[in-house]
Formats: sequence, C-alpha cells, structure tokens
Amino acid sequence: MELIQGHKIVDNKKHRKIKLVKLETEAQNIDNKKLPKKKNENKMQNKMRDVEIEKLVLHCGGIDDKLEKSVKLLKKITNKKIYIKKSTKRFPEFGISPGKQSGCKVTIRDKDKISELLKRFFSALDNTIKRQQITENQFCFGIKEYIEIPGMEYERDIGIIGFEIRIVFKRKGKSVKFKKIKRGKLPKRQFVSKEEIADFLIKNFGVEIV
Repeated sequence: MELIQGHKIVDNKKHRKIKLVKLETEAQNIDNKKLPKKKNENKMQNKMRDVEIEKLVLHCGGIDDKLEKSVKLLKKITNKKIYIKKSTKRFPEFGISPGKQSGCKVTIRDKDKISELLKRFFSALDNTIKRQQITENQFCFGIKEYIEIPGMEYERDIGIIGFEIRIVFKRKGKSVKFKKIKRGKLPKRQFVSKEEIADFLIKNFGVEIV
C-alpha cells in the first residue's frame, strides 16, 4: 500500500525495513559500547585482594634421639637450615622442662619451592584434605609417615616418623603491621577467609575437600 507525503510516494514495506535496519544498527552500537567497559572493569580489579601463600612451615616435635631424627628428616626434605625450638613450659609426662630442646622447624618462602613441596605432600594424602583443618589465614595438616611422600625412601637413621605442615596465607599489604616506622594496622577485610583458602587450594592444586 502506498501513501502520498507532499509530492513523493512512499512504500510502507520499505519504510518498515528502514526502521528495522536502524534499530539493529543502534542495538549493535550499544553492545559495542558495553564491551570496552567490561574490559576496563577487569583491568580495574583490586590486586590488593589477591590471595597468595606467604610461607610454608614444617614442624616436627621430639626430644633427645627423636629430635635428632626429626632434624635429619626436615633437612632431607627441604635441604635448608633447621631451627631448634626450646620449650617454655613444663610437661612432666613427656619429660619436657623449660629451656629443653623439644622440637624443630623450617620455614620456606620461595614460591616455586613451596609449590613443588605441596604437590608432593598432597599426593601423599591422595589429594584429599579435611575442611576442618582450614582456619582463618592458614591451613594445617600432618603426614604420619614420610615414606608416603613421592620420591622419599626409607632411611634407617631416621626410622618411621611424621611431621606437621602449616601454610600461611596473606594479601598484599601485610608488611604494614611489621614496619618500625609509621607502623599501621591490618584491617579485618585483608584477612583470608576459610572459603577463600579452600578455593585457592582447589584452583591451584586440584585437591578435594571433604
């Protein structure tokens, strides 16, 4: 059907097609404008909220002969200098008195070394960990026998012993509370929650949490 506008003849079908084309182009332009905004949003993510591992601490208790075996074990696993701990309390049932050597530990901060060791430790546990072992800012678990770790062989001088592992998590900016000059407080929002630690372990090490 044709209509006369002034001195020109206009077809309604053509007029509708032109309107549809205009609407489609407008919709495409709106979508194209939205895309750069999404990219900018990704770029503007707060890096201070990223979760990372601060350190890995291996600990093994014992006195006298057992302490010597514990030191040998941790040195064999990490190839690092071992720190000997002294007790500050008295435990008569274990024969421990204040000032007596009662354990050893080693701290690792190198990220590549931490990643390598954790993969072996989780493999010894069949890549399965318990949710109750996760607390705010840290995750602790133990290995009963070191021979369960891939690549570790039995040594007569060490025997069959285990050790504890503690992984400490953090966000950027934690060093503020350790400064000697202009020391600040670390706000609660910078703590790492249990859920965030669980997500980190699943994403980076593929563990199963039960």
